[in-house]
Amino acid sequence: MDAPRPAPHLPYEDTLVELRLWYRRLASRVVNFLRGLALWEELPASIRSEIADTVHDALPERAVEQYEALYSRLAVEAPEFRYWSGRLEHQATRTELRRALAGLESLLSSSIVVQDPPVDIAQALSRAHLAALNRRILDAESTPEGMRVPTLGEAYLDPDFRVRAVDGQGSPAAEDWWEEAPLRQDLTEYLTGVLTSEGLTLAPLLVLGQPGAGKSVLSRILAARLPAAGFLPVRVALRDVRADDELQDQLEQAVRDATGEQVAWPALVRSAGAALPVLLLDGFDELLQTTGVHQNDFLVKVARFQERESEQGRPVLALVTSRTTVADRVRYPQGTVAMRLEPFRREQIEAWLQQWNLSNARHFTARRLSPLTWELLEPHRTLAGQPLLLTMLALYHAAGNDLQGADERPLGEADLYEALLGSFARREVAKDSRDTLRDTQIDDLLERELQRLSLVAFAMLNRRRQWASTAELEQDLAALLGRHAHGASGFREPLGQAEITLGRFFFVQRAQSIRGGQTLSTYEFLHATFGEYLAARLAVQLLTRLLDHRPVFSMGSEPLNDDMLFALLSFAPAFSRQMLRFARARVEQLPEDDRERLSRLVIRVLGERELRADQPYPAYLPQRMRATVRQGIYSANLVMFVLLLTGETTVSSLFPTQDDPGDAWHSRALLWRSSLEEPQWTDFASPLILRRTRDGDRRDLTIRLRQGEPAIPEAMDAHWIYPVPQEQEDVLWQRTYWNEIWHKMDLSAGTNDGVALQALRPLFESLGPLLTTFNGGGGRPATSIVHDLLKLWLEGEIGMSLEETQVLYRRVGNALLVSDRDGPVMRHLRPVLVGLLDRDLKRFPPQDVQHLVDVLSVHAPAELRELLQGRAEAARFRTLRGE
Repeated sequence: MDAPRPAPHLPYEDTLVELRLWYRRLASRVVNFLRGLALWEELPASIRSEIADTVHDALPERAVEQYEALYSRLAVEAPEFRYWSGRLEHQATRTELRRALAGLESLLSSSIVVQDPPVDIAQALSRAHLAALNRRILDAESTPEGMRVPTLGEAYLDPDFRVRAVDGQGSPAAEDWWEEAPLRQDLTEYLTGVLTSEGLTLAPLLVLGQPGAGKSVLSRILAARLPAAGFLPVRVALRDVRADDELQDQLEQAVRDATGEQVAWPALVRSAGAALPVLLLDGFDELLQTTGVHQNDFLVKVARFQERESEQGRPVLALVTSRTTVADRVRYPQGTVAMRLEPFRREQIEAWLQQWNLSNARHFTARRLSPLTWELLEPHRTLAGQPLLLTMLALYHAAGNDLQGADERPLGEADLYEALLGSFARREVAKDSRDTLRDTQIDDLLERELQRLSLVAFAMLNRRRQWASTAELEQDLAALLGRHAHGASGFREPLGQAEITLGRFFFVQRAQSIRGGQTLSTYEFLHATFGEYLAARLAVQLLTRLLDHRPVFSMGSEPLNDDMLFALLSFAPAFSRQMLRFARARVEQLPEDDRERLSRLVIRVLGERELRADQPYPAYLPQRMRATVRQGIYSANLVMFVLLLTGETTVSSLFPTQDDPGDAWHSRALLWRSSLEEPQWTDFASPLILRRTRDGDRRDLTIRLRQGEPAIPEAMDAHWIYPVPQEQEDVLWQRTYWNEIWHKMDLSAGTNDGVALQALRPLFESLGPLLTTFNGGGGRPATSIVHDLLKLWLEGEIGMSLEETQVLYRRVGNALLVSDRDGPVMRHLRPVLVGLLDRDLKRFPPQDVQHLVDVLSVHAPAELRELLQGRAEAARFRTLRGE
């Protein structure tokens, strides 16, 4: 068995723990070997015990101590090992803010044997990488006039990160997978260690992060910082090379694109002398998104390429970047290590702002703008934590926009998104108009652009993912808006609607790959909440258009036109927490009278759509779905919008044509449950608070949206479930279909029913008839005998009053009226009831004890009656003795 080996991604302390266990396993084998020797039996027992303890306990500790001493010595004598092992004495370097991997070159150079500089194509490639440091982080077209955008070398801050080996347990795409990995702030030192270890020659390092986290920029910075005397970085933007080509062909194409020279891979490696090739493969997620499963083995192919190169005497290091969310669609070669870039913390944001404000001091002075500060960004730190989104906020501020409202308070989330997206869209519209349009015309074009972007957001929402391909967007826009011809420009093919809509917006990210000579593209928003806001925005806009409904005839009624609403809101729920917040903010901007009138119209749409079988916009099919499922999703969305408009409503108001609101709600709830996946059903149910009411013989439900954390559901009153009137006297009734209940729960095979049935099964088996035997009247909610028995058992000793305890015992005692005295229910009930009485009777005064026992004894079988009276006698005896 191999000894544990240290690695840059493993904490030193963890390695010591594993090593200590390994030494102890070896020691156990040595002791077992000694015990098999003839000499062992000749030794005294005390000597044998001492030897075993020394070998098993003391020897592993001495071995670990020796390991630590040699480890520390090697770290001092060999600089490259010091960085490889992560044992740096100067801890301050781990907390100071670094820019653009500053120091990486000097750290790596100290471990490189002096060599000749690269020549020919390798030298040209090095020059190309170094030039990236002096490029602006944004092009001139993306920035307001007069601004100076910092260079990559000035603006890039080394991010915090987490790193962990991919061991097959869980997925790097899941948040909880990373909980075991500590947060680190020593990216320069970690990369130094990785680049001088052999692990990276066996499998690639996978760099993960959210859109805008800086993955691609990291690959550019790393390519520029690697010392040319010891490393040959080759950066491949996977979006720009042919996806179907072999990796070697992709490398050669990337070198040609960077230098203008054609070279074979082996010749390139020879031109670099003894320099170690480092492959920086950027944008693996773009391959996955655009080609589907065709590239899910890309990391395996990279590892095979590394294996071949190593066999040929040309070892290669490899690093691959990708978005975190696609990491569960990947095949991982053995030995893969994943590194996730973390959002900026406050200190990093402040350092970034300092450089930004310094670069644009003249611009701010000329426009009389105050510098952008942490205090302005703190309310929006979720966005500001991602470098590219931080840049977007900075551009918004630099264009003269305020991050505060008229009352000097921070803009609300929805207001910020409206202003932010509108500002960038307005700038693009203004560019196209070239100052030839009036402000009102620009406003109309701006709204058109935002609505088209909202349709793009629905393309992603209704496919239940965060991206959509160009082809999918083209199909959606054509189905909803019709096809529009766009003239060709030169020899270029005419732009499609999707490219026209998305190609120019800063807050939309385009992924692409080249396959079979064709460019495949997908689009996603820089932050998922941008799409959620735009979808909520359009949904509320379409709802408000119902206010404009004017029937053709003054007599009778005419169905409301909800075709576009149904098309967009019948494929996916629109009530995630984030979308609810956005929709609520948009609804609250409507006048109160409009909200009240609109709620009535939405309720009307809800009723009319249930009676219609047509499918408006039949060409719009983001996914194939049963018609009943679409009806369920649509009605659930409409109910949620009614609640946003009213704050609170009743089921009789939602479904005014139904005779029994309770049955109406139950049947719709079953439809919604069958139409939604489990997480979506949770999103729908969690924010709703139900209160059961009754007006005479008619029952109803009041429904409202909760504020804050989920509340405990109100206690169920069986008077509401069954048409049993609330009487002043006690009422007992029984339903005989208890046995059908658990069979129906079992038949559903659902998670919720399964959990409840698993917990309740002992009650069904032992006390089944008592589940549907109810005590009511007396001004109290009606509850089943099983409910009362459980309440006595669980709460009787923790603060329940004597009066409440007596009431519950009397109600449980009613089971004796309806149960067969010698049947299985009584056999199970008897010991439970007697056990509870033994626990509780000592709390009662003697007269109450006798009264309670007499009440329970009236209908009790003889054996139970004797037990109860015996408990009363024992209580009186304890009282006489003064206990």
